[in-house]
Amino acid sequence: MTQPTDIRRDHNDDRPLLLDAALATASRGWPIFPLRPGTKTPALHRQDRCPHTGICGDGHVKWEQRATTDPAVIVRCWSHKPYNIGLATGPAGLIVIDLDMPKANRSQDAPDGADNLLALCERAGQPVPATLTVRTPSGGTHLYFTTPDGVRFGNTAGKLAPLIDTRAHGGYVVAPGSTTAAGTYEITDDSPPAELPAWLLALLQPPAPRPLCIRMPGAVRTGTAARAALDAECDVVRRAPAKQANNTLNRSAFKVGRFVAWGDLPREEVEEAFQAAGEDRGLTVAECRATIRSALDSSARTVRARETA
Repeated sequence: MTQPTDIRRDHNDDRPLLLDAALATASRGWPIFPLRPGTKTPALHRQDRCPHTGICGDGHVKWEQRATTDPAVIVRCWSHKPYNIGLATGPAGLIVIDLDMPKANRSQDAPDGADNLLALCERAGQPVPATLTVRTPSGGTHLYFTTPDGVRFGNTAGKLAPLIDTRAHGGYVVAPGSTTAAGTYEITDDSPPAELPAWLLALLQPPAPRPLCIRMPGAVRTGTAARAALDAECDVVRRAPAKQANNTLNRSAFKVGRFVAWGDLPREEVEEAFQAAGEDRGLTVAECRATIRSALDSSARTVRARETA
């Protein structure tokens, strides 16, 4: 009788492969730290379990601070156990866009993160960015981008669109070569990481502080005319061609922005009206919010007095 094959795996055999992958990641100048074998969880102790000795003698040192590119430290660590590899995106100067898959209990027709990114690009009239790409074991995708000097991003969840998250300062991703029960993180496009496109950067920027409403001297409040203009421009947005929706929203919000500056309309009312119009036209919540705020801020900076307008 044929004996059943023992398919149990000695994960210690993975140490050389994971060590090579860890060194390859660090050689790009990207600081790394260990994740528990076969998982996405940091292998370092938490703050509530910190012994306050050794490297933590002067206070708890978090994983982002402990991430390193030092080959000697990496060899010592990954020779000890087959750790997965955590890439500290902030210290690496990266922002990684994480395109997730729908949950298992969702409809099979539900769009995934990659579909939502494609729709976002089409609405913005932009190509899907080409950059270093990693396929995750779940079927998702990590897109690696560099960040402009002087710009500091945090992490986001669904800000660009559903099933699209980002990881930057304070975040990490599981680096290529790491494995889970579902498979291995694999590079599918080894192009150098591209700089984050300006249009995506604008969508991820935190909203600018709202400017004070400008009250022009001698302004006559004409709320009826202002609301008529708001209604008309919202209709323009709803009827805009799909590929021009975002640009139309920007132009229309800019036009109505003068009424906000003159004190004829509350800014909150204008934002809510254009947000609804933009979403009706198919733009995402994040797209609408960023475009409307930018247009109204720009309008407030450039508006002329009513009598010269």
